[in-house]
Amino acid sequence: MAVSADDLSAPLGQKSTRKRRFRLPFSGTQALATILALLLLGFGGVAIFNNNPMGGEPVARVAIKAPAATEDKAAAKPPVEVKHGTPETAKAPEAPGQKTITIIDGSSGARKDVVVSSEGSDSAAVDAPPPVMTGIDQKLLEKSRHGMVPIAIGALKPVTAYAAGSEAERARAMKMPSISIVIGGLGVGAAKTTDAIMKLPPAVTLGFTPYGSDPGKLVERARAQRHEVLLQLPMEPFDYPDNDPGPQTLLSSATAEQNLDRMMWHMSRFQGYVGVANFMGARFIATDTAMQPIAREASKRGLALFDDGSTPRSVAAAAAEGQGMPFARSDVAIDAVPTSADIDKALARLEGLAKERGVAVGVASALPISIERISAWAKTLESRGVMLVPLTTAMLKSKSS
Repeated sequence: MAVSADDLSAPLGQKSTRKRRFRLPFSGTQALATILALLLLGFGGVAIFNNNPMGGEPVARVAIKAPAATEDKAAAKPPVEVKHGTPETAKAPEAPGQKTITIIDGSSGARKDVVVSSEGSDSAAVDAPPPVMTGIDQKLLEKSRHGMVPIAIGALKPVTAYAAGSEAERARAMKMPSISIVIGGLGVGAAKTTDAIMKLPPAVTLGFTPYGSDPGKLVERARAQRHEVLLQLPMEPFDYPDNDPGPQTLLSSATAEQNLDRMMWHMSRFQGYVGVANFMGARFIATDTAMQPIAREASKRGLALFDDGSTPRSVAAAAAEGQGMPFARSDVAIDAVPTSADIDKALARLEGLAKERGVAVGVASALPISIERISAWAKTLESRGVMLVPLTTAMLKSKSS
């Protein structure tokens, strides 16, 4: 019998035990079969419990970019309602080439946000010049880089060519107390402008700002109704730019050349006016070095100058006198307090001044209450021995007195 090395090294009287080998309870073939069965069971569960009609079909995912909105649709925005009379009013969104400005009525203080063209405000690029209006004497026009502007040809001047009223009416006004009324801030807001044009007597003079969608058509309509027309030049107020009269505002800090170029822009917006007036501008109209070139240019072009009387520090009268040009300054702000009772009192005060001095001038805005009270007052004015006259007639009378 063969004896192993372990048997030889074992203690005497003891038998060695053999080491046991670890064996799996199943064979490799059984393990492989079990794995395959589990895989088939899992696949079957997915097919049964997942409600996918395309289950088992190949799937490809493709990113599809939605088509961009067209420019027209992108540009189409709901209209923005512009509320009047409140300083807290939010300004309308500005489109390219436009600027939102706050128009402030000089007498009532009412505010209104208006979108106007801002091109050319501080550069050579300006919007297309407006067309020449009907009923305008072509000899009294001169081409500028901004469009057609008024010019005097010898004794022929816009202040006389476009003056309202007849020679007979002017002669009668020289013999009786006379009142002239200027309604300012027109051109922005077609409805209120049309009311002023159609409801007020022809002898009332209308002041237009150079803004609005088409001030030329409104001016044509005013002249067709025999109203005299003024161009209101936006001028710098004391709180500029918090209160901004609009694009191309005349500034006391600008050079004379810059302000004259801006004046040309304003003068080219429409034609047929007898003179220019301030729109706001308490700081500008009180600055002699700023006002002198404006008065000189207006006089050279045969225009009158009107001061709305909003600041006692105005140097407009002295500037106009130095040029020997027609001039008038407002004596009474008719609707400074826009109530029926206060407007009637202001109109009565105008009558008293006219009877005392021979002529008086008042200013008002195109508030519905102002238009209503002035229209009613004017119907009985001559019965009280006072005549309502256009502004140029009041200027002529003031100069002769």
